[in-house]
Amino acid sequence: MEDSRYKDGKSMKNSIQSFLEAMGIDAKMHEVSVLAKWEEIMGSAVAKRTEKKYIKNRILYLELNSSVMRGELMQQRSEIVKKINAVSGVPIIDEVHLA
Repeated sequence: MEDSRYKDGKSMKNSIQSFLEAMGIDAKMHEVSVLAKWEEIMGSAVAKRTEKKYIKNRILYLELNSSVMRGELMQQRSEIVKKINAVSGVPIIDEVHLA
């Protein structure tokens, strides 16, 4: 089996990671990954009531179809930020806006 390193000593994984960082794509990949795990992170009750979710300029925007759930999540915004950033492994959001 051949060594998976290039002549410069970097593995393909490290080379790809460096490329993604240089292009600014790595942060977007973290965002997409976290949004795909929304139900796992927040639970099925929140996931079922979430109509839209997206991240823009380090702000997580959530559109919910339940005013009761919106009220509960308003009180938990800082915990949501912590959960999202912990799952991502890097800080990707600073705020949560609910609608």
